[in-house]
Amino acid sequence: MNLKKFIREIPDYPTKGISFKDITTLLKDKNAFQVVVDEISNYFKEKQITKVVSLESRGFIVGGAVAYCLHAGFVPARKKGKLPVETIHESYELEYGTDTIEMHLDALNEDDVVLIHDDLLATGGTALAALKLVRQMNVKQIYFSFICDLKFIENGNKEILSNYEMHSLVEY
Repeated sequence: MNLKKFIREIPDYPTKGISFKDITTLLKDKNAFQVVVDEISNYFKEKQITKVVSLESRGFIVGGAVAYCLHAGFVPARKKGKLPVETIHESYELEYGTDTIEMHLDALNEDDVVLIHDDLLATGGTALAALKLVRQMNVKQIYFSFICDLKFIENGNKEILSNYEMHSLVEY
């Protein structure tokens, strides 16, 4: 299935010069949504994933379903101030600003094999922030999953991430 045809592109959103990739049009199609969850789950099924760390907010949608399919736990990486108990946090640059994500301090342990999932890899800032949080937990292994990878954006963040096995379904 050509998943790219289900992703709406919105020019100049959220700021001028950005071509926003809107996956809500993919998610509303039951067949496309199922293909996304199945393809990611099938790709990682032999990796012994114990936890799926997914990024707020669109990453949660597919990340939770993938965790279910992999018989793994789900760990939300949320925007600052949204988690109720002790957290660790990491700030990062976006292509149009800055933000901070947090995870519960007790979310992972050294026995975990972690899949970090998000909807989109652009500059790699969000993924790198998630990686830094997960590495603080001294887990066994880390993998990455994205629905979309904006390959045309190249920078040092993506170089760091390339040291880990990554899987994406759609490339721009």
